Amino acid sequence: MLNTFLKGEKGTRLRFIGMLLSAILVLLSVFTLTQKGLNFGLDFTGGYLTEFTTSQSVELKELQSFIAKNHNGEFELTAQGNSHFQLREAPSASTTSTAAANSLDWQSAVTQNDDINAQVLSSAYIGSQVGDELFDQGCLAMFAAMIAVMIYLAVRFEWRLAVGSVVALVHDLILVLGLFSLLQIEFNLTVLASLLAIIGYSLNDSIIVGDRVRELLRVQSNNVLSPATIINNAIKSTLTRTLITSGTTLATVASVWLLAGAPLQGFAIALFTGIVVGTFSSICIAATLPELLGLSAKNYEVKVDAHTQTLLDMP
Repeated sequence: MLNTFLKGEKGTRLRFIGMLLSAILVLLSVFTLTQKGLNFGLDFTGGYLTEFTTSQSVELKELQSFIAKNHNGEFELTAQGNSHFQLREAPSASTTSTAAANSLDWQSAVTQNDDINAQVLSSAYIGSQVGDELFDQGCLAMFAAMIAVMIYLAVRFEWRLAVGSVVALVHDLILVLGLFSLLQIEFNLTVLASLLAIIGYSLNDSIIVGDRVRELLRVQSNNVLSPATIINNAIKSTLTRTLITSGTTLATVASVWLLAGAPLQGFAIALFTGIVVGTFSSICIAATLPELLGLSAKNYEVKVDAHTQTLLDMP
């Protein structure tokens, strides 16, 4: 590997540097996940979810300070608009009758205050058992998607290219989860849905590059070009298409991130990050790892048995 890095083309060296950087980021993400964990939302932990509106525009910080004076537990207040708010109460503050009374206290305070004059639209309690079921079903869906992807890659590609695509896919998911753990962004059902979308997007990028690598290897049966050169040529021929596709998708996701509001913010952050690291991994992992595993044009040579060869050699 070191010899390939030192004597290889510039593109090869960049790919190896990118793969090394990816390995470091994965280790840091795993370390962050083990130390800080994920900040699970009410979808998974349970708790009270209350939506209310105010008669006039109120600053989020001012409203949060006012509610804190009438609320003894932990809560999270998010703005859905200028006068539409959503308050989430932690499960530790919503599992006893005292906590329920505490919830009514702050609701009475905001509805009776003349400056706020709030109106409660809905208030619901999500049990922890429901959250556990949602988490289990979400993990099962992700596991099923991964199994389907592995079966598809095993059928479509030579095993070295398949391994590279699977490793790139796992790399993308770990980095997204590591970012959410590092920043303690709420992990809810919409974020879980974005992870399933990232699986499909990352796989698409890896397949585009892998297909091109396979095509070039098949026409290089005389081994004139090295595998590293062939992979570099494959990346160059698909780079424009990849950047255009990723760029237009990122622009759409960025619009959702900036304009759709708090409910879809986690979804947009996860998908935006997944697209960026997915494009990166399709080049630095999905195309580079097979080279380290010994991928060459010989893997795509048509093997002919002795009897068939004799028939071919006959005049």
